[in-house]
Amino acid sequence: MDMHAIQLFLSTTVTELAIKVVAAILFWVIGRWLISKVIAIMSMTMSRNHVDPTLTKYLGSIVAVALNIALVLGILGYFGIQTTSFAAMLAGAGVAIGAAWSGLLGNFAAGAFMLVLRPFKVGDFVSIGGVVGTVHELGLFGTTIVTPDNVLTVVGNGKIFGETIQNFDALPVRRVDRIAQLANGVDPLDAIARLQAAVAQIPNVAQSPAPEINLLDMKLEGPQIAVRPYTANANYWQVYFATNEAIVKVCAEAGWPAPALTQIHKVQQAA
Repeated sequence: MDMHAIQLFLSTTVTELAIKVVAAILFWVIGRWLISKVIAIMSMTMSRNHVDPTLTKYLGSIVAVALNIALVLGILGYFGIQTTSFAAMLAGAGVAIGAAWSGLLGNFAAGAFMLVLRPFKVGDFVSIGGVVGTVHELGLFGTTIVTPDNVLTVVGNGKIFGETIQNFDALPVRRVDRIAQLANGVDPLDAIARLQAAVAQIPNVAQSPAPEINLLDMKLEGPQIAVRPYTANANYWQVYFATNEAIVKVCAEAGWPAPALTQIHKVQQAA
C-alpha cells in the first residue's frame, strides 16, 4: 500500500471538502444578506406605493420562505446532491408533514383568506380569537397583537377566522357606556340635564352622534341614568375615565346623597 498516495488522496479530498464547506458557508451568509435586502427593497417599494402594511408583511414572509428554500437547494446542488430527487423527497415529506400539521396549513389558508377579505389591518384595535389589542403583524400562520397591558400575543389565523372578529377602528367613533346610579328622591330629569351639560365639556367627545343621556332603569336604590358619549377609538379610555369623573362631580355639586339599598319589611298583623 502506497502511503504517499493515500496521504495525497486524503489531503486532496480534505482540501476540496474544506473549500466546499467554506464556500457553502459564504453562499449561505451572502444569500441570507441578499434575501434580507430583497425583502427590504420590496417593502420600501410597496410602502412608497401606499400598499397596506398587512399585505406588505404577509407577502414579505412568503417571499422570504421561497428564497430561503431556493438558497438551500442551490447550496445542495453545489455539493453535487441531485436537487430534483431532493425536491421530490421534500414534496413527499411535505405531504406527510401536511397531514400531521393540518392545523398549521389551516392557519396558513385562514391567513390568505383574511388577506383577501381584509377584516382588519396592521394598527387596528381589534378583538380576535378572544384577545383584545392592537394588530402588530399578520404572519403566515398567526397574527401578532399587542394587548392594552403591553403583552405581545400571537393568535393562530385559523382561530381568528373561525370566530367573531371585532374591529373597533373600522368606524369613525365608538360609544362609551357608563351608568350613573342615583339615590331615591333625586329627580332623574334634572340629573339628565346636568349630566348632558357636564358630558358636553369633556374633551374629544364627538358631536355626531350626540351623547346619549337617558333614564335607563328604576332600581331599589334609585333611578339609573345611562351616560353614553361617542368618541374616536384612540380617545376611548380618556373619555371613559373623564365620564366617570363628570358623573361624580355632578353628584357632588348637586349635593345628592349616595344611593343605598332600601329594604321593605312587610309586617304581618295577627288576626
